[in-house]
Amino acid sequence: MTQSVEWDPVKYVQFGDYRDRPFFDLTQRIHAESPRLVVDLGCGPGNLTATLAERWPEAEIVGVDSSESMLSTAADHAARHPKLRFELGDISSWEPGDVDVLVSNAAFQWVPGHEALLAKWFDRMQTGSWVAFQVPGNFGAPSHVLMRELAESPEWSGKLAGVLRHRDAVSEPADYLRIALDAGWQADAWETSYQQLLAGPDPVLEWVRGTGLRPVLGALGPEDAERFEAEYAARLRTAYPVTPHGTVFPFRRIFSVAHKGVPAGAGER
Repeated sequence: MTQSVEWDPVKYVQFGDYRDRPFFDLTQRIHAESPRLVVDLGCGPGNLTATLAERWPEAEIVGVDSSESMLSTAADHAARHPKLRFELGDISSWEPGDVDVLVSNAAFQWVPGHEALLAKWFDRMQTGSWVAFQVPGNFGAPSHVLMRELAESPEWSGKLAGVLRHRDAVSEPADYLRIALDAGWQADAWETSYQQLLAGPDPVLEWVRGTGLRPVLGALGPEDAERFEAEYAARLRTAYPVTPHGTVFPFRRIFSVAHKGVPAGAGER
């Protein structure tokens, strides 16, 4: 089951240029020409899903997300694209059906066992299908290590035990490549480390408030959340010092694109 997180669409789209770039780096590697059905799993506020409707205007585009608040924001995009719609759904129970292109942008890390789901989908999807996804690969970065260490400290462990599952949230590029190749798909997997230059006070804290810190904030009351953030922010300032140009926040992301081509010899007489 997808990890339950209370999302804030406004906070999520903060730093939009940096959050959006991996999506476009991913989807430019999809070479589907005339798909009939395109699904964006974990579509969030829908702004990026809408770009798929612009790319494939004749296709039915469906965004799926488990957050009603995100889908409420996404509805504005559906109003501008006649073949774009959004649905409430859980990735862990989703079935591919006749999907031609499956896209997922920074969502699978919230789904324990998503590797097994991918293997199942690869077996069930039709010839000619594409699967493209990216997940954050920075769970060993100071931003996440410091969050885990603080959550596991004596002061917070009682209230935050089991809330964070960073250590096993995603696999490595080679693992995702193997899953697709074992299913008989053509596949590519890679990683990119973006050197993100953030501005403003405590910008790394502001970044994780929109994503990785959400489970912690959801588990704590307002006063505790404020105290946790204050301690965490102090540690982040040391790990990510301000430079004359801003705060550099390296961010590793893991990508995979796979295509189910026509089997060798198919169609031969």
